[in-house]
This record gives sequence, structure tokens and C-alpha cells, in this order.
Amino acid sequence: MKLRMIASALALSAALIGSASLAPVTAQAATLSGGFDVGPGGFQGNFNPLAATSGFTWLSIYFEPLVTYDEKLQKVVGVLANSYEVSADQLTYTFKLKDAKWHDGKPFTAKDAKFTMSLAMDAKSGSVLAARLKAVSSVEAPDDRTLVVKLSAPSASTLDTMTKVMMLPEHALASIPADQLAKNAWWSTAPIGTGPFKFTKYVTDQYVELAANTDYRDGKPALERVINRYFANPAAAIAALRAGEIQFTYVDSNDVSTFKDDEAFKVIEGDSFVVNYLGFNHESPIWKDVRVRKAVMYAINRDAIIKSLYAGAAKPANCAYVAERLIPQGIDPYAYDPEKAKQLLDEAGWAQINGDKPITLLTYYTTPLATNVLAAVQAMLAQVGINVVPRAVDTPTYNSIVLNPQPDIGQFQMVYAGLQNGPDAGSINVGLNEKQIPPAGPNVVRARMPELNKALDTALAEIDATKRDSRYQEVCKVMNTDLPWATLWVANRYGVVSAKVKDFIWTPAPGGGPYQAHPEKWSTGE
Repeated sequence: MKLRMIASALALSAALIGSASLAPVTAQAATLSGGFDVGPGGFQGNFNPLAATSGFTWLSIYFEPLVTYDEKLQKVVGVLANSYEVSADQLTYTFKLKDAKWHDGKPFTAKDAKFTMSLAMDAKSGSVLAARLKAVSSVEAPDDRTLVVKLSAPSASTLDTMTKVMMLPEHALASIPADQLAKNAWWSTAPIGTGPFKFTKYVTDQYVELAANTDYRDGKPALERVINRYFANPAAAIAALRAGEIQFTYVDSNDVSTFKDDEAFKVIEGDSFVVNYLGFNHESPIWKDVRVRKAVMYAINRDAIIKSLYAGAAKPANCAYVAERLIPQGIDPYAYDPEKAKQLLDEAGWAQINGDKPITLLTYYTTPLATNVLAAVQAMLAQVGINVVPRAVDTPTYNSIVLNPQPDIGQFQMVYAGLQNGPDAGSINVGLNEKQIPPAGPNVVRARMPELNKALDTALAEIDATKRDSRYQEVCKVMNTDLPWATLWVANRYGVVSAKVKDFIWTPAPGGGPYQAHPEKWSTGE
């Protein structure tokens, strides 16, 4: 792939970058402002953690789960749980809860935890976690400080899912019918959590303000306020950061070089644990032949895109994984080979299947980097005779299209998306298992592949930790052969924070986390 094609993609994207920023929020003593939701996933309009697929960096400042990952995303630790135990057969999870209070002063108890689990398990509530909790057979609260979760079958991803279940107050939400909860005004007007900061106000599409929870169980926070600014695009957030209007924001890899040698800022880098892919809508007849799907893989020069657009900060993925322990020997590396792609398309009869008819490529990635990437992918596929037309929309619009139980195939014959592939390797199950096809779950490509289902089910049910990696190697092997997706890469992610901010923890976790960030310790150093 000639680099002038990449340059064209860059030029196209640069023209789309907006420079306007929103009116700054008035600075206050001991206040930290940030663009916490800038980047993949966007801004959480009604701040409902049950329905959130991103934004946990922000939501976990005032809502809290029973358990979360440590800041390195290596182990699960307690938050509202003092401790937890898993039975030898991995069917019973017992959580011992801390003495905590809701922001309105009422005590947090195991009844709240049981209530929250019931909402999380109920798809009618709008919960995106319901599909992940299918294995839960019962939830009990034998006393105020104990929650017992029982499974019908072992599921290795249960603890990972529990990190995303933010506890909710029964006394505030029990009167709202589950099917009216998802978009209720409560989330953006008077939400109550247990975290170190409590909600004070939301100015639509401008900012959310939190105030210190002076009664927080781990002590009064160092900051008085934390503010989440909304930005229409990353360029506006970066301008606000440089102007001192905010002290933190997510940035794309191609913005990092402008901050690396600037002592006024600190660049935070880490593995995204997200695999980016081109997802084939398997209900569209144009993708039925695996030779067509393989042609897409061979047609894309992933190495050129990674080098020129990601500045080398990504690893090519030939299945959902890039970690060496999860990659089996002998899988196809799908090295760039446009002639082979053309040959496969000819063998499959592409001219009769679709020819040069336009194919809608839907995405929720709206950053300049994503625009560059899709422009390059579009040009590369056009070289072999596949005519894709990218369509970028906001996350709610994307979800309304792809999660619709009766979708219009024409709206998304293909998607450019990302899915969590770690820290728990079983995270990809919801995007690929036939049991997770909407409305049951987020298998938006409608993959129906018996061998892949079997590999995923076997890996999730494996109770021997020493065998789990080999189970996921089998998942990788099936993905690489059958191609439910055209897997592209796993990229690094970056945040930039003012050097004046002290004890600040940000981890480029999938969906923004959650993870152990200790926001009660953050300070502006003033």
C-alpha cells in the first residue's frame, strides 16, 4: 500500500477536525476539570451505569461496584466488598460488604446489592450486563453485610462482570418500574451513589459537576469538586487542556508527540485491551462465503496503517487476542496481499454477489484518527473491488441500529468497532456467541458459528486456571479460520494530565474501567 493513500486519509480527516470549544466552567478552589469521556464511547448523556458501555472513568467517581480491578488491571480487589470468596466448584460467590452510606446518608446494605443485581440481570431495565449474567441462578442477602451469588454453571468471566455492576440504592429506585428505568430523569438530576464525590448538577451537553462527599468512609476527598466537561471532538479538549481550562483528557496516539517533551503535562500510556475489527453482518448474504471475508483481511495493509496513523502504537490482531499466551501456533497472519484478495473474490464470484455496489460501514468512532483509518481502509478495499462507504454516528444511534432485534441490514452490512478482549479473555464472548445475538446480548454481527460457540462455551466453563489459556487459544484458532470479524489491531491508549495534578490515577481500561483510581486522593497541588 503506497503511503500517499495514507496521506490522503490524513488530509481528509484533518479537514474534519473542529476547533471550537464550549464555554469554560468557572474555576473554583480545589477543583479538577477534565474531558473524562472524550474518546471511544463518547459522553454518557443520562449517566446510567446499567446501560453504559463506556464512561466508567467518570461514573465510578460517584457510583461504586462491590469489586473492581486494581489500577494495573491485573487482579480484582474489593471496593464496597471487604472481601470475596469463590467456592471450589466456582458456583458460589460470597461477598462480605463494608459499612458504607449512600450520599443521602442512608446505610448501604446487602439488600441494595441484591436489588442492583436484579436490575442488572433484567434486560427490561436497559441493562447491558443482563447477557453477561445469564449463568446467575440466584442472589441472596442472608444478612446486611453478606451477598451470595450462585451460578447454574461455572463462568470464568463472572468476577469481570461484577466489576461493572455499580451498586444502586433500592430506596431511591424501587418505585420506578424496570422498563421505565433506562432513560429515567433520575440519572441526570438526582443520582445517589456511595463514592467519594456526589452529584450536584448537569448542564446539558456542557458539563457535569460533583462535590466532595465529606462523609466518605475513607475520609474527606482532597478536592472540593470534580467537573466533567463535554467536548464535541478531541481537538477541542486538547485546546482546553493547553489553555488550562481542564487538567486531563484522553488523546489519540497521533496527538501524543505534542505533549511528550512538555514538562507542563504528563502522558499516561497503556494497553487498551480492546480489539478493533471490521464486523461482517452475517445476516447479509454478501458475506456468506468465507473467501470473501478472507479477501477483506488480505486487502488491508494493517502494518502501514499502524505505522503511519497509529505511530506504531498498536499490534496487528489475527484473532481477538494479541497476548502471546493466547495465540496458538500456525494461525494465518493474513499478511497484506491484494492480489490474493482479488483471486479469492474471483473464486467466490464477487462480481455476481455484490460487485461494486456500495456497502455501508457503520461506526461509532468519530475521532480524527478513526476518520483517517476508515479512509485508508476504504481506499484499500476499493483497490480489490470492495466498495465500502463509512458512516460515523454517535454511540446511542449506533446502538439503536445494531442492537435492534429486527435491524435493517442495509444500515450496517459492516461495522468498524471495538470490543474488550481483556483483562479477562472471556470478555469477547458477548460479541461472538450465538446465544448473545440481540436482544439477548451484543453479538451485533449476528455470528452463528457452531465451532466458535463450542470454543467459547468450553473456555468460559473451564474451572482449571492452568488450562484456561489453551481454551482461549482454541477460540483464537476458530476465529482466525472462520472470520466472524476481520480483526485489525489492538492499540495503545493515552491520557494527558497537567503536571500540577497530584496522586491522579488514570488507566486506559476498556470502556474506561472501572478500576481502583482512588479519586478521593486526587489534588490540584494548590
